Amino acid sequence: MLSGAELNRPAGQQAACTDRKPGLYVHWPFCESKCPYCDFNSHLAGALDNELWKRALLAELDWMLARAESLISRQQPFATVFFGGGTPSLMPPDIIAALLGRLDQQGLLASGAEITAEANPGSADRAQLAAMQAAGINRLSLGLQALQPEGLTQLGRIHSVADGWAALETAQKLFGAVSADLIYGWRGQSLAGWQDDLARIGQLGLTHLSAYQLTIEPGTVFATRTRQGEVLAAEEDLMADFYELTQACLAAAGLPAYEISNHAAAGAECRHNLNYWRCGDWLGIGPGAVGRISLAGQRLEMKTRRSPQGWLDAVARHGHGLDTQTIQQPEEDLTERLMMGLRLAEGVQLSPQQAAQLDQQQLASFLTEGWLTEAAGQLTASQAGWLRLDHLLARLLP
Repeated sequence: MLSGAELNRPAGQQAACTDRKPGLYVHWPFCESKCPYCDFNSHLAGALDNELWKRALLAELDWMLARAESLISRQQPFATVFFGGGTPSLMPPDIIAALLGRLDQQGLLASGAEITAEANPGSADRAQLAAMQAAGINRLSLGLQALQPEGLTQLGRIHSVADGWAALETAQKLFGAVSADLIYGWRGQSLAGWQDDLARIGQLGLTHLSAYQLTIEPGTVFATRTRQGEVLAAEEDLMADFYELTQACLAAAGLPAYEISNHAAAGAECRHNLNYWRCGDWLGIGPGAVGRISLAGQRLEMKTRRSPQGWLDAVARHGHGLDTQTIQQPEEDLTERLMMGLRLAEGVQLSPQQAAQLDQQQLASFLTEGWLTEAAGQLTASQAGWLRLDHLLARLLP
């Protein structure tokens, strides 16, 4: 089955690309509660020194900009900024404004840049959302996750169905672009109920929707409960039925899939996430952020310290919280390009040398089955191929 991991964070390593503008990812690691399915770097929010966090994020931003000065410039400014988490709707809006203001002052924010923040209904009242919009956010990604009370309970969410609808209504009034996240395949969910949910949300005029399969991720509460014998997610065949129903319903609503779990009207795709799934460059700041940039002919991955306090201490000492820097080796490129590119409806362009490295017998078989198509080096997975993507990837690479 396909992976249902959340996608509003840096994905696998990509090949260098010079024809797209870079992005910036800002990680806010705090939540009001830890969802049992979540494997992100998130921590329970307590009393925070907001001025300290503002200074630290600005300091790391300045350091990262200096590190990438040959890549980020007035001629090559950020085309996207993404505030992820954690729960960025818990982030003080003045910190958002300060970070965007720093970029704007230096001419490093492209005209018409897509500036996204994730939000949870429980921390997204009108006052907070209005303050985020005033700070510079122009696209909101709202984590509804479920539209049924039993679904919210199963997923450990702390907001109500009414909270979710109210937040969505407010967001649509304030922001030029709004996306909603939903999770399917939780214990007890029916296909009929899911179809009804998709029909209801499809009537709201959203131009982007993310629909994720519930996946039991290692290290989560759900993983522990699964080891103890609980059944928390739909079995594989039923999960495939959920997936196919999702594709059909959202395509009929004018939101075809442009990525395995992401659906959008034409032109409303998330530009920031497309930069990950393609071969773009981005910087990452904040605890546990990942950045990948092309410098001096090499692909560099940079990861910051995951612990919020450890990150703060490192920034205080060094001006950044960088934990590791890794140069991507050429042999890693094909694997990562396939992993990310085949998730996209547009597929992935391979050079003749890269195509020759694939298992040609397996490739021929997958093409015959209709799971993959190939034209002029562009390899694309069909909807049936997406259902088998892990299987395809494991066998294409010798």
